[in-house]
Amino acid sequence: MEHIETSSVTPTPLFEELDVNKLSNECQQLLQTLPREKWWDGCYLYLYHGFWFRPQALQGILLFQKHFQAEEDDVFIITVPKSGTTWLKALTFAITNRKDCPLPQSPLLTSNPHQLVYSMCRIVYMCRNPVDRFISLWHFVNLNRPEPLKQDSLEAGLEMMCREVEGYGPFWRHVLGYWKLSKERPGKVLFLKYEDLKEDIIPHLKSLAEFLGISFSEEEERQGMMEEIAKLCSLDSLRNREVNVNGKHKFVGIKNSSLFRKREVGGWVNNVNPSMVEKIENLIEEKLSGSGLSFKMSCNYTKTKLGDNQAST
Repeated sequence: MEHIETSSVTPTPLFEELDVNKLSNECQQLLQTLPREKWWDGCYLYLYHGFWFRPQALQGILLFQKHFQAEEDDVFIITVPKSGTTWLKALTFAITNRKDCPLPQSPLLTSNPHQLVYSMCRIVYMCRNPVDRFISLWHFVNLNRPEPLKQDSLEAGLEMMCREVEGYGPFWRHVLGYWKLSKERPGKVLFLKYEDLKEDIIPHLKSLAEFLGISFSEEEERQGMMEEIAKLCSLDSLRNREVNVNGKHKFVGIKNSSLFRKREVGGWVNNVNPSMVEKIENLIEEKLSGSGLSFKMSCNYTKTKLGDNQAST
């Protein structure tokens, strides 16, 4: 894949007020034709090809559609925002570069994973239960805004999620699209769940390496290479590095520290009122029915599992 020089790109703060005049004429004209809704953080989202986007993201999509040509050996890292993107990028980088970059000298020790992994045509997709993901997104946005969000925006955002209005969403269409594709083309799409990696990462590291075509050798397994990569890329390890404590994303100006929060499975129950819990559980059952996909909604893995599998057990 051709490398695109980005050193001259001016950073565009993601959560500051947008000057529409800085968008391309093509993008400005397109925005005038699209349905829009005001999101819980005060920005406008625009509906394009069935998904909701901020104007900055939409401009990037237009450029991508015009100029990008995937090659056979490319690998795409794809997630809904706040579903473990940074973690997955770190793991993929460490696995792919383990022979050229010994782990004790890994660039991950001094660079944020988003600086190291660009689009690498296989797809590695990771999802996360929708409510933990949303709560994480709300805190992420709040940490990067010039002014803090009002507390009632959290419940407003959950209501909008239930109405299928959210950035890069609807969540269900995004996740189920890749879930179906992973079943149709398992050699091209690897589907991972955040909660599964949290529960036991080693078998998933092994699957990821095999999918990327760089399986761990028996010698590497005996030497504990997978365990070392898991340690190097653990969320606690990543969050405590200097670049992630004080650094900022080069292009969108977000704080690297905001990429790492509690990492809990089921922490959403502390942020959602009981009536909303019932509404969300019913929605998950409705959306995942018949798909074969389910989500672990709590750290009590044997108890709380919502989705198609629950209906069949």
